[in-house]
Amino acid sequence: MAVGIDVYVPDGASIDRALERTTDLAVGAHQDDLEGMAISAIAECYDSRERWFTGIVCADGAGSPRSGPYAGTADSEMIAIRQREQREAADIGRYGAIVQLGYASAAIRRGDDALVRDLEDFLRRAGAATVFTHNLADKHPTHVGVGLAVMAALRLLPPDARPDRLYGCEAWRSLDWLADDDRVELPSRGSEKLALELLEVFDSQISGGKRYDLAMLGRRRANATLSSPHEVDTEDQLSLAMDLTPLIVDEALDPVDFVLTKVDRLRDEIVDLVRGPDPT
Repeated sequence: MAVGIDVYVPDGASIDRALERTTDLAVGAHQDDLEGMAISAIAECYDSRERWFTGIVCADGAGSPRSGPYAGTADSEMIAIRQREQREAADIGRYGAIVQLGYASAAIRRGDDALVRDLEDFLRRAGAATVFTHNLADKHPTHVGVGLAVMAALRLLPPDARPDRLYGCEAWRSLDWLADDDRVELPSRGSEKLALELLEVFDSQISGGKRYDLAMLGRRRANATLSSPHEVDTEDQLSLAMDLTPLIVDEALDPVDFVLTKVDRLRDEIVDLVRGPDPT
């Protein structure tokens, strides 16, 4: 395991019990990624007696941009600050557990085998039916590294121990470009207050110069309205995801080819719209 791993169970249960009861699990690169991309699962588990949300954060947070009151903060101090913030978010969101693996971003980007082994261990112990992570068309290389590591870890599990669904969520690149048939819509109706409370915990980012609180809620509200040009709004908050489940069902499926197929479908859609119907 990575040096400095931190495991926190808000209700005081053992980590084994917390993982065993997990139904929804999200793996993110950085502290606050879970709150940005998996709010639908967090909100659905919040008041449920049957569903439990567990989050895994892979990076240590040392590379966070910083300004204002956090300008000049040393990497070691920033790691501790971000770890505390993530624990506080787990308390507010009533997570079943939060695991912070503490890997350097560079190790994630180069595909560290140790990260895959750690993820395989927690994913196997949890056995969650639904897993959320970063989509493979994300703009941030550390996010893509985490998505690939999650896929590799799940491929190490026996087929019957893999989740029913693996979703790649929005973060540094929106997924509104996906063709309708490729797009997974994850509503989080009525969750705006909880979502804002969770994001506001990460003061090291917000006061440090990144308004993720405004950006994430704005994106989800925009998704809800702009998802369809022909229907009235049915949701007030909507996250978008790419269904990555085929990558853990068919181990021969190449992730690059898989993503490029989505891009090709967008291209075909644009060509059809611009050219218009065949006059013949």
